[in-house]
Amino acid sequence: MQLFTTSEAAAYLRLKERKIYEMVAEGTIPCTKVTGRWLFPKAELDHWLTSSIQRPPGLSRPEPAAIVAGSHDPLLEWALRESGCGLATLAVGSEAGLARFLAGEAIAAGMHLHALDDLEGDANVAALKARSDVGDAVLIGFCRREQGFLLPSGNPMKIRTIEDAVERRARICMRPKGAGAQLLLLALLERAKATLEAVQAGPMCATGPDIAQAIRAGRADVGVATRSVANAAGLDFVPIVWESFDLLMRQRDYFRPSLQSLMRFIRSEALAARAGEMGGFDLSTAGAVRFVN
Repeated sequence: MQLFTTSEAAAYLRLKERKIYEMVAEGTIPCTKVTGRWLFPKAELDHWLTSSIQRPPGLSRPEPAAIVAGSHDPLLEWALRESGCGLATLAVGSEAGLARFLAGEAIAAGMHLHALDDLEGDANVAALKARSDVGDAVLIGFCRREQGFLLPSGNPMKIRTIEDAVERRARICMRPKGAGAQLLLLALLERAKATLEAVQAGPMCATGPDIAQAIRAGRADVGVATRSVANAAGLDFVPIVWESFDLLMRQRDYFRPSLQSLMRFIRSEALAARAGEMGGFDLSTAGAVRFVN
């Protein structure tokens, strides 16, 4: 997430710093305070600007990019290709995908969030309910997935828990800040009363298959990803939790031909068969409306 200081925000918006401080005091500009300093997320500023645009009568909104941004999922990637919906995928992590969606840079966002204090909680819905900038939105279930530890074949370090990984100085793959798997790792550390600083950090990996490759190549000892990724790579897997993987989109975009093609396909026997082959998927929520705003 790109953050602006007050002076940088003023320059970006072409306003005086004094005006920025006035807007902060009035609560009319998106911002956050960290260690006494006001910071301004660029994605939030972009969304704030676009959402306040005044359009002449008859002028329609710009078309959203034909992209599903957010978390990577191999079953979703396959569905986008096989459904013929014409949508591309952009794997940037759950929180970054949400930011791109809110900024109008993607037609939908793939999400699997985790709260620090509740591994089994419905964090996707809770996060959307807590926001005031997600208007005209609908959250559609795609699947539930089994997340866990990916390990070399035979699990040579005998890792079963996050405590094992920390105590044995295992090299743990990192995911980008805000990625769902990284949020899950932080939640596990929180439960174990440990910190990220206590971890032997391994390589930074953008997706689950990247984690699998790092472990197979000997560059890491363990990482958090789905059972389907472990199965595809021939790695050992220790389950942690079943999570919701959902698609967030605008209600006004739900009926676009591209998203309707995808919606039909995710309820199909073809997707169910593929999910069964890959393993670690539960399609009981596929196509269900899980949140509306």
